[in-house]
Amino acid sequence: MSGFASAGDMAARNASFTELVAGRAYAYTAEGDPNTGVIIGDRGVMVVDTQATPLMAGDVIAKIRTVTDLPVTHILLSHYHAVRVFGASAYGAHTILASAATHALIAERGEADKASEIARFPRLFAGVETIPPGLVWPDLVFDGRIRLDLGNCPVEIWQPGRGHTAGDTVAWLPDHGVLFAGDLVEWKTACYAGDAYLSDWPGTLDRLAELEARALVPGRGDALVGREQVDAGIAATRAFVTDLFQTTRRFAVNGRPLGDVYREVMRELEPRYGNWHIFRHCMPFNVSRAYDEALGIIHPRIWTAERDLEMWAALEGA
Repeated sequence: MSGFASAGDMAARNASFTELVAGRAYAYTAEGDPNTGVIIGDRGVMVVDTQATPLMAGDVIAKIRTVTDLPVTHILLSHYHAVRVFGASAYGAHTILASAATHALIAERGEADKASEIARFPRLFAGVETIPPGLVWPDLVFDGRIRLDLGNCPVEIWQPGRGHTAGDTVAWLPDHGVLFAGDLVEWKTACYAGDAYLSDWPGTLDRLAELEARALVPGRGDALVGREQVDAGIAATRAFVTDLFQTTRRFAVNGRPLGDVYREVMRELEPRYGNWHIFRHCMPFNVSRAYDEALGIIHPRIWTAERDLEMWAALEGA
């Protein structure tokens, strides 16, 4: 394979705007592309993850305007990945929130991640030229848990634990039982685990399950409505990340090289998950990270555009 699997993934996706709670909670989804959550109070709107560019954020804003004229006052960054944050400038929000761990990751690797992601998956950065210079920095940084009220709509924002990244943050509407889970949960979409803490992720999902949410907006895939669908989404994500790590760890013994391990893991996991969105794109990054963690590298190494190409050539080259 001469280039990233995502480089050939240029087919347009159909966006949906799903009402989860009338007048309060909505999910912007697009057939396995990154999702955006929308929470509406009496005083303003919170957007959970912004899309990758201001141009792409414009479609979310158009959907919001079909249900409210209130301004977008708050943006929540569920984590630091470029595909989630660089649409922020389009909304005009006065407050951007992120966990302290996410803030630290932006400082440590935000520039490298931006260059890496844009090079990997061009379709997800339509209108890349509309991104302002620099990085997206939060105005409000917190540890643990905070509570906001958008106007008769309390929102609990908290870190349930490490998983997709070290800074994963969710939004929870306790009055309505709606959870905006970011990339901690995916639906029929391969989890990207290149910056993950795979040993921690299942336990973090257990803490989300304890909420007994009645609706859940995953990072990718359709909105999950009803306890049965929510439980299925969490269980499927747990199965994927567990299978990924346990299978990689089983083969990563006695100094076995990464390329050999990758081929073994793909043979075992593709029959189960190969029809999920972005599976072929994610798996080289996923196995690379799982291999590192299996060998005791706890803090994920930084992906750069150069490292991406080297890894892909080694694992997916001719």
